[in-house]
Amino acid sequence: MAVFHHNFILTSLFIFLRNIIVVYSRGPVYTPPDVDRLTDRFSRLSVNQSYNVFFGGANVHVTNNGTRADLSLDKSSDIFPHKHDEIDIELLGHEKRREWVLQTNIYGNGSVSTGREEKFYLWFDPTQGFHDYTILWNNHHILFLVDNIPVREVVHNNATSSVYPSKPMSVYATIWDASQWATHGGKYPVNYKFAPFVASMTGIEMEGCIVNSKNMAPSCSKSSVSSLDPVDGEQFSKLSSQQISGLEWARRKHMFYSYCQDKPRYKVLPQECSAK
Repeated sequence: MAVFHHNFILTSLFIFLRNIIVVYSRGPVYTPPDVDRLTDRFSRLSVNQSYNVFFGGANVHVTNNGTRADLSLDKSSDIFPHKHDEIDIELLGHEKRREWVLQTNIYGNGSVSTGREEKFYLWFDPTQGFHDYTILWNNHHILFLVDNIPVREVVHNNATSSVYPSKPMSVYATIWDASQWATHGGKYPVNYKFAPFVASMTGIEMEGCIVNSKNMAPSCSKSSVSSLDPVDGEQFSKLSSQQISGLEWARRKHMFYSYCQDKPRYKVLPQECSAK
């Protein structure tokens, strides 16, 4: 595993990465609808302005005068144990003769034992060029976007409050071997004969409410939509009509798994699923 780590701890977040995975893939062809460009509201930074290497240094290569980072996976990569709140947007790779899968997930209340995954097929081949992958996390909702198209919204309400990520978090960009759980218990393990496998990123945008590491106090209030939090204001509290249309399109055309439909896994579905 190679890990790039953002220097700050945040209690709210807008994170955007332009990413390309260098492995062959095929995918369905759909034309996405026009949507508001959320990423246009923030300044773009080069990789070396916003991240440092956390570990796996030999597998991280910053190029193009700090504007691009390549993270590679081979047999020398490390394993990083952890237990904390998470908001994940992941490209799982693909099984034989299958399209690439985008997975979104949240872990709340400090536990990673119960996942709330939703999976999507992409409407493009992610290996052929850079694309925008975005997470918006604030006191109102968590929003996952691909090329500014919302694919999932987790609303912070009574049904989700006990599992809604609330602990201060940092930002990590990683590449790792997930074949044990991403391909039915390792049915199709990574063939390191073809290593290294490389993920590249460039053009990072990041805003958030930074926490003081000494007393864990946030630098801005989150009490209302008029707070000083740069991603907690009125324009980030709910979806526009275009974004709602984009969300409905993505989920209707591309989502193929939701934990809320997985009755073999959850004998009693989580509380928030009854509202879907």
